[in-house]
Amino acid sequence: MTTGATLTAVGRPLPRVDGRAKVTGSGRYAAEYTLPGTVYAALVGARTACGRVTGIDTRAAEKAGGVLAVLTHRNLPKIAGPPPLLPSLAGHAAPGESFFPMQDEGVHYFGQPVAMVIADSYERAQFAARQVHVDYERSASVTTLEEGRDQAYEPETIFAGFLPARSVRGDVEAGFRAATQRLDATYHFAANHHNPIEPSATTAVWDGDRLTLYDATQGIVASQNTVAALLDIPPSKVRVRAPYVGGGFGCKAMIWPHVTLAAMAARHVRRPVKLALTREQMFTSCGHREEQEQRIELGATNEGRLTALRHHKLSLTSPFDDWAEPSLGIASQAYACPDYEGVYRLIRGNTMTPTFTRGPGETTGMFAMECLMDELAHRIGVDPVQLRLRNHAQSDPHTGHPWSSDGAEECYRRGAARFDWHSRNPEPRSRRDGNWLIGTGMATAGYPVFFPMQPQRARARLYSDGYAVVQAGTQEFGTGSATVMTQVAADALGIPVENVRFEYGDTDLPNVAATVGSAGAGMISAAVHTAATALRDQMVEQAVADPASPLHQADPAAVVVRDGRMELPDRPGGVESYRDLMQRHFMTDMEALGSWSPPPPNVPYGLATFGAQFAEVAVDPDLGVVRVRRMTGAFAPGRILNAATARSQVMGGMLWGIGQALLEGTVVDTRDGRWANASLGEYLVPVNADAPDVDIEFVEVPDPVVNPLGVKGLGEVGMVGAAAAIANAVFHATGYRARELPIRIEHLL
Repeated sequence: MTTGATLTAVGRPLPRVDGRAKVTGSGRYAAEYTLPGTVYAALVGARTACGRVTGIDTRAAEKAGGVLAVLTHRNLPKIAGPPPLLPSLAGHAAPGESFFPMQDEGVHYFGQPVAMVIADSYERAQFAARQVHVDYERSASVTTLEEGRDQAYEPETIFAGFLPARSVRGDVEAGFRAATQRLDATYHFAANHHNPIEPSATTAVWDGDRLTLYDATQGIVASQNTVAALLDIPPSKVRVRAPYVGGGFGCKAMIWPHVTLAAMAARHVRRPVKLALTREQMFTSCGHREEQEQRIELGATNEGRLTALRHHKLSLTSPFDDWAEPSLGIASQAYACPDYEGVYRLIRGNTMTPTFTRGPGETTGMFAMECLMDELAHRIGVDPVQLRLRNHAQSDPHTGHPWSSDGAEECYRRGAARFDWHSRNPEPRSRRDGNWLIGTGMATAGYPVFFPMQPQRARARLYSDGYAVVQAGTQEFGTGSATVMTQVAADALGIPVENVRFEYGDTDLPNVAATVGSAGAGMISAAVHTAATALRDQMVEQAVADPASPLHQADPAAVVVRDGRMELPDRPGGVESYRDLMQRHFMTDMEALGSWSPPPPNVPYGLATFGAQFAEVAVDPDLGVVRVRRMTGAFAPGRILNAATARSQVMGGMLWGIGQALLEGTVVDTRDGRWANASLGEYLVPVNADAPDVDIEFVEVPDPVVNPLGVKGLGEVGMVGAAAAIANAVFHATGYRARELPIRIEHLL
């Protein structure tokens, strides 16, 4: 049963409910939980990329002040079994790689944990860790694409088995024969790392056979189930808490070995253990976006209609997992191209398994696609926006199914109008501002809509004083989910938003899946909405069954709920407040558990979020310096839950695009497999001085398929296409086509 409620909170730019706790420092993060008797763990990482440990001398470390234990493969207990790779979307175990360190003497990548020191202070643990001496027998390693190019192979599947490595539709060779225009380009992408403000950390404490973890994670249930599986204990005996998480960007979506190692250390010394990764260890412990190369070929008519698309990706994975970020998804769906071939090829290298990284896959795949589309537009003399409009897929090209909702064409038009796109002279190097060359570029944004694989649950409890508590076992890692779920619950219950408290960050609460792939807002809001609506319906049913109620014997579907009152608009005096009803029945509270089941995998719709990106750059022709002056983005993410947090999410993604285009790249020292710039001093990210004016517009399109509120998610789509728009603007300014990211000064000199 569904009764009416007035939407007064959803969509409004309400301030964040956790804002005060964050700015005052009262909100505690995983590394800030210092329980009585807490001691500290420090990891010792391998100093070679490949080989085996031939000796570990721990005597100096064991004699250091405050040291309780030194664990290595010789005395660390064995895990219950090899970790499964990726069932995080199912909400179950979600290790970051199907490998667990310190089980034998083998070394597979630089920084792999080979020892762990536990001491009575953080400083003593770090000092003692430096006293551990490790000898290695080194073997030949593969740490770059060039080193392993002759070893490339095509796997059956990628992405932990979720996606096939080869996808074909139509006859791509026939499509190329029909083309009068053919373009072929190869793009190289440096490895990227995440670098959230809060490094990963876990505090572990045992109480008998029960384990509590305070973990910096994007999936508390995934942490719970992963650690339980590796330690062979029931998940019911593992509790994970994560009330505040200082950013994730994908590195906290998977459950990396340090989480379980903290639990093993705590069990070994029988005291609470805190394990916080150093900034350098964040580069070797939490995955990354892999180094990759993409070759893309386009066939088109002279009018610019695509006839064929071949997109091949080559990337570096770990020795144990067939991992590639899914770069060929939206690039193969955004345009109505009948003949297509997409292939992933891998090289097994001496690196840890890569992982989700800020718009995983689509940011790189769409960079290649959108740069080549811009090249096609320039070659045939068609406006780049018009070329996209001409080729936009009205349905999913893979299946022929209609989109659950679209909005792409409106995004192109509105974005172009806001950016004043049509006033540009399309000729490169045609505009200057003093000595600066000025250029503008655009690109398509897109990101798939993901669903978890099991029901999502939440609980709502209404008290007789008119206040409500809504609970869901999710986590807040900076996206504003606690705020928007408060708004969703308030509207579903029909009470003021200030009367709702949203509780989260604890596996003792009703479970939801890990918040990955921009799925968080959709799945959590669906669970919260379902629970709060069920509670509202209970209250209405109680009222219409009560002879003393003004709503007695009314049709429940006719009841409208707002401001904590149930009303019959057509019945004079037909108003009953929650408070009066509950007090009359001597009820202190009423609650409901809501469970939302996502659509099945074979839902007959194409599922994606679309948008359009525009950028203006200035390039100094003498120095090769690029400055992004302004950016405009128009996006169609379904219903907007909070205008302020949504804008913040998309703006963050667009600024990430500056990092992808111009700054970010991790460089490996091939002598030992070490990341050579593993610090925020040398791994460059955009700062305030790099941030341009950012203009954002949302095109709200109803979507009855994805979930009850029509929320598609927008955490990732803001980054997709941003780097391509910048690179296309650099071409417009200079005539230089970027084939490598990041675009460096030396490329432009």
